[in-house]
Amino acid sequence: MPELPEVEITVRGLARVLEGRRIASVEARRPDLRRPLPPNLGQCLTGVRVTGLRRRAKYGLVDTDRGDTLVFHLGMSGHWRIDSTEIGKHDHFLISTDEGRRIALNDARRFGSLDLVRTDQLGEWPQFGVLGPEPFGLDPRELKRRQVGRSAAIKPLLLDQRIVAGLGNIYACEALYRARIDPRRAGGSVSLEAFKRLVQAIEAVLDEAISAGGSTLRDFASPDGELGYFTKTFAVYDREGEPCACGGTVKRIVQGGRSTFYCPRCQR
Repeated sequence: MPELPEVEITVRGLARVLEGRRIASVEARRPDLRRPLPPNLGQCLTGVRVTGLRRRAKYGLVDTDRGDTLVFHLGMSGHWRIDSTEIGKHDHFLISTDEGRRIALNDARRFGSLDLVRTDQLGEWPQFGVLGPEPFGLDPRELKRRQVGRSAAIKPLLLDQRIVAGLGNIYACEALYRARIDPRRAGGSVSLEAFKRLVQAIEAVLDEAISAGGSTLRDFASPDGELGYFTKTFAVYDREGEPCACGGTVKRIVQGGRSTFYCPRCQR
């Protein structure tokens, strides 16, 4: 599924088309995605001016001058298409701007979502109210404090959105590798020095992924149709049985129903 870097890339791509523009019309081509669309979505968005675009965790936010924010989640395979010449069967929601630009939310599996939330109430919105801090600018001491006494493995804990918002499976594997932390280690046993390395690794791997256009897995593409190439730099993810740079061999295990890739030789 699209993770934080892919959502960030999507938001930046949409900003070039939507920011400061007025929405001339919207068309919901089906009444639901993962859940029903807001019944007043078209009425609330038609005629508004987009005042900004941003990201929270794996959600994209489109702020408007009426005090509403369109919140989207790309689910497993969703992506926005800009100025497509034809409307496809999986283009479920269309936005047209006053410049004549058109963007379409394409979601073949329909695991994505669209919501309309009052901008000043986003912090209390149920999906956001439980989220932890963003993975940029994390305090390693606070991260360690939140692991005190935890016997669960560090990798699943990093995927807990209440602990770090937006960090997904691919980038957790890569960050743990860079920080030389065994993903099986109990979160409460990880030292402060290791958390300092982990915080730096999380930021670095996310920054590099955003610069590389994300990781193109399954159906994801940025709004302009470009495919990400961060997959070419994976150190461990999806490399089971392949050699690690240290001379070890990448191993795959399952934690919490998710595949974890790591090197037993250099991750301790």
